[in-house]
Formats: sequence, structure tokens, C-alpha cells
Amino acid sequence: MRLRLLLILAILPLRSVDAKPPGTQSPVGCQDNPKLVSRLEITEPGVYENYLVDAQGKGGNIVKISADNVTLRHCEIRNATGNGVGVFGTKVTIESCRIHHLLNGTFKDQQDAHGITGRWGDVTIRNCDISYTSGDSLQFDPDRLSRGSVLIEDCHLWTGPLPEASFGFAKGERPGENAMDTKTLPDGERCRLIIRNCYLHGWNQPAQITTVAALNLKENLDAEITNCVFADNEVAFRVRGPGSRGGAWVTINDCAIYDTAVGVRAEDKIDKLTIRNLAFGPGVGTKVGFFNGKATPGYENTGEKEAPALETLRRDGFPSP
Repeated sequence: MRLRLLLILAILPLRSVDAKPPGTQSPVGCQDNPKLVSRLEITEPGVYENYLVDAQGKGGNIVKISADNVTLRHCEIRNATGNGVGVFGTKVTIESCRIHHLLNGTFKDQQDAHGITGRWGDVTIRNCDISYTSGDSLQFDPDRLSRGSVLIEDCHLWTGPLPEASFGFAKGERPGENAMDTKTLPDGERCRLIIRNCYLHGWNQPAQITTVAALNLKENLDAEITNCVFADNEVAFRVRGPGSRGGAWVTINDCAIYDTAVGVRAEDKIDKLTIRNLAFGPGVGTKVGFFNGKATPGYENTGEKEAPALETLRRDGFPSP
């Protein structure tokens, strides 16, 4: 019996004990007997759990968090013509939530309706599934009034053809702009963005913006993206250099890209772009391209490699280095 077990273990694929599949790690959305509401306003610290927030086509911030020290957990937020969650407090955690069908305008005239948006400021978004938004899955800070940090981990950020008609969009139309879009104050301390172990796909459709990207990283930002998987996108990383509102610093570690026109689109002579161990699968047109200027001395790209099959990576996670 012991010899048989050893033989079985010998033929199993090697996997790091620390490896985990990209995307959500545990069930998202409501648990049994959720509280059904059409809007949720959070004005006091605490844990808010197991709400089914069905906006029934209403606009605005369907869940508005204006208090500090708030956790929003195991909620489903859906069917709005506005934003799913607006964050206006600090020390806010949003985890294990499903956010979907936030659709404003029409497919030919899409208007912003984001999954989660609001102010920078010690915000954590963990183990969430966000889909079918006419704006971005995540956008911080549209008002450009805040500084701070946002951590996004173990999330599934995606769009695709709508399974049914919804709020002015027809069945089969694919809404959305970016999985993540950053806006900041133009100078001073940089906002800090960390994204790790996420799965981002489907950002590859006609939109109001001219270039659709999974990550649109720009302005006065310091961003680090690690162990993320990108598939079926027009652009995986759109990283943008100095402009009137500053330029992003971006570090990409151990990510993989599949079926994408441009893997990394570097624009406007970006000051700092560090790429380590970026893996490319089939269907990638331009791996790394520079637009509106050539590479600068702050550009580093090491360890480029071939990606494993997408199905394998989604199942087993990233192999040990």
C-alpha cells in the first residue's frame, strides 16, 4: 500500500505548497437567508455581512461606505445603473462579494457604472467576483481628491457577452472599459496600488475609450502587480508615463498573458517600468510595445518565458521559481 502511494505521488504534477490558483479562493456572494435591500448606506464602523442588494435599475452608489473601519462581506450587489460600491472612508475591507450587472447607457453609448469606486485610503478588496460593468470593475479615485493605498487580491475581474438583455444592453453585447483604472492627485505622495493573484479577462470589445485594457495604470501612482493571469484582452497592461497629472511607476512580477493584442503597452516615456518573469501564452500579438516615445533608462525586463497552458495555470497556480 505504501509503495502504491509513493508511485501515485511520483506521477502527480509538482506544485508549490504556497501555490494557489489565480482568482477567488472561496465562495463569493450571499450565504443562506440574506437581507434583501435595494440600497445600503454605511455610516458607522462595523461588519456588514450577507446583504443581497438589488438596485432594480437605480443609479448612484448602491452601497455607499462613508465610515472608517468597515468590513463588507459575503454580499451580492447587482442590477444598477450606477456604481456597485462607493468607498469614502478609510480602513475599508470588501471581501467575498459578487458584484455584477452595473450598466448605464447603451452598448453604443456606454456611461460609467463601476463595480467598486471611491477614495484611496487603506482599502482592501479580497476574494471578490466583479463582472458586467459599463465602466470599470474598479476605479480609484474618479474625483482625484485622495491619497492612500488600495490592495486587490484573489479577485476575478471580467466581462463578456451578456447572457440576457439588461438595462439598455442587448443579449450578446459585451460591456466595459477596464478591469482597473487609476486616477490620482497630480503631485505629492504617490498612491500605492498592489494587485496579486487575480484573474482578469474579457476586456476586448468596442467601448467609449479608444484603448481597452485590463489594467489602465496612470497618473501619480506606484503600482505592483504579482501572480496575475490575463486572457482575451485588447491590452493586458496599459502603463502610462508623465503627463499633466503625473506618471505611473509600475512593477510587474511573475504574471502570465494569453490571447491579447498587446501584452504591455508602455506610453509617454514612462519613468519606471520593471518587468520580471513575465510569461506569454499563445495568441499574444505584441509582447511589450512602446507608444509615444521609446524606452527610458528606468525600463527593465528580465526573465521573459513561455507560459504553461492557461487551464493548468488556472488550476494549479504559478509554479515555484
